[in-house]
Amino acid sequence: MSCIIFSKMHGLGNDYIYVNTMLYPIDNPEQRSVEWSRSHIGIGSDGLVLIGKSDVADFSMRIFNADGSEAMMCGNASRCIGKYLYEEGLTDKTVIALETLSGIKKLYLHLAEDGTVASVTVDMGIPGRVGEVILGEGYGFGSGVEVSMGNPHLVIFVDEVMKVDVAAWGARLEHHPLFPDRVNVEFAQVLPDGNLRMRVWERGSGLTEACGTGACATAVAARFTGRTADKVAVVMDGGTLCVECNPDNRHVYMTGTATRVFEGEIRVS
Repeated sequence: MSCIIFSKMHGLGNDYIYVNTMLYPIDNPEQRSVEWSRSHIGIGSDGLVLIGKSDVADFSMRIFNADGSEAMMCGNASRCIGKYLYEEGLTDKTVIALETLSGIKKLYLHLAEDGTVASVTVDMGIPGRVGEVILGEGYGFGSGVEVSMGNPHLVIFVDEVMKVDVAAWGARLEHHPLFPDRVNVEFAQVLPDGNLRMRVWERGSGLTEACGTGACATAVAARFTGRTADKVAVVMDGGTLCVECNPDNRHVYMTGTATRVFEGEIRVS
């Protein structure tokens, strides 16, 4: 029996268990994520995030959803990692290169007067495939916008997002035959001020409070369809992210907070 120290952190309510694998190597992270993510008999979270060394960047991130599947990228988790690394004294850099399965992402830390990390901007890179898709009969909505932010997203614009049964439709659309590896599903509404209200069903985790890559995908889809400007606020159940689609370098920049909830110790065999 051994003990692993973990941190519980969240980005706008999108909460994960963070483990520094440079100190605590994790065997079988897929199974650990399933066990630890359960709210009643585990720690409770949307998944497990492993922070490690990297040969090509400053640090690396691996992320496992609550069902044990491995994700390519998570915007909320990457902001939390930036805060963790700096506040734990693992780096004194305010610009951190983070290796992910969808490439190296740059984290720009914004410090508060007390030296803690107040917010983080993530350079999410250039979106992959962006285009309209026809969903067909039986899926409740005629069409959506497919966006790749290192992981697949389907953005559906509606008149009143709070009237959509996100859990029911999200679970169905996640397994749409157009997406053989499943897909994250966002339902979005353009607000009177030009910003966006979005709710999300995450592939492998279900209904969550927020999704960083989902917010970026929604902003990209809105700009692609001429609904919003280059810079927009994306309001989710857990809070708001600022997303900028830079027209010069085509990169997407996401800015938001990261919050430490508590540290704990878990025994593993």
